Amino acid sequence: MEEAIEEARKAAELSEVPVGCVLVKGSEILSKAHNMVETLQDPTAHAEILAIRKASEKLGRKWLEGCTLYVTLEPCIMCSYALVLARVDEVVFGALDEKHGGVMSLYSIMDDPRLNHRVRWVYLPNEECAKLLRDFFRERR
Repeated sequence: MEEAIEEARKAAELSEVPVGCVLVKGSEILSKAHNMVETLQDPTAHAEILAIRKASEKLGRKWLEGCTLYVTLEPCIMCSYALVLARVDEVVFGALDEKHGGVMSLYSIMDDPRLNHRVRWVYLPNEECAKLLRDFFRERR
């Protein structure tokens, strides 16, 4: 999670919402990413989507079975479904997203029995993850 927090800090330096993630397979880091929505002017440029793209390119395949994603904020609806589509095994997140969360706060996409893949998820509250987000939004209000 420390690597994901570092990525979130990079996002904040770019005036992006401070979300960062790391996608690993075993002990190997396949990709790291942070939000780039404003920088790229792309509403889909969330950290998770960028990390999936990089890892898929590195592995040369679309399925990311056996992989775990560590992310500072609960994945949104779009990212939750992208993780299902990519067949990631597990997601670990450090802060809740009560407005957009697709894992447990607003929807439960990763647990939906109608989908062809389930992503295990773990919410491990992390004060640094939450603080980065609180500080970012406090400065903008």
